[in-house]
Amino acid sequence: MNQKTQRLATIRKIIRSELIGSQEELIARLAECGINITQSTLSRDLKFMNVAKVPHKNKGYIYVLPNTVQHEVNVSSNISDNITGLTFSGNLGVMKTKSGYASAISVPIDNLNCPGILSTIAGDNTVLIIMREDANRNQVVEALLRIFPMLSNVL
Repeated sequence: MNQKTQRLATIRKIIRSELIGSQEELIARLAECGINITQSTLSRDLKFMNVAKVPHKNKGYIYVLPNTVQHEVNVSSNISDNITGLTFSGNLGVMKTKSGYASAISVPIDNLNCPGILSTIAGDNTVLIIMREDANRNQVVEALLRIFPMLSNVL
């Protein structure tokens, strides 16, 4: 296994098994595993791996890998408090959030693997939910309520 492949595998293992909140923390953990890395290399690796940060109830923000099913234990229990509205038009859903929360809210939606949701696009305070042509809006709302229970307060 070449050096980069080994480094990426170690980063994945650490992010899957621990709550890592900063690049400095991840660099320290990698050093403990015998991998010395600069912040700029780590930043490129995280971007290459499509790693995102999501809110966590105890840790602030943590790194998560793409396509990892995020259970409520990993997503901040109060993240849905930052959702201010959800409306639909055709096969599009528009979720309004407090400023700065849209990106963090879109990650668990993308990882939901809901058959009715094609993808999301996040801005600063808006998540555009693109639904499949044949999507059942009620099933999409039910799927969203599973990860954001407090969403029922704004529907």
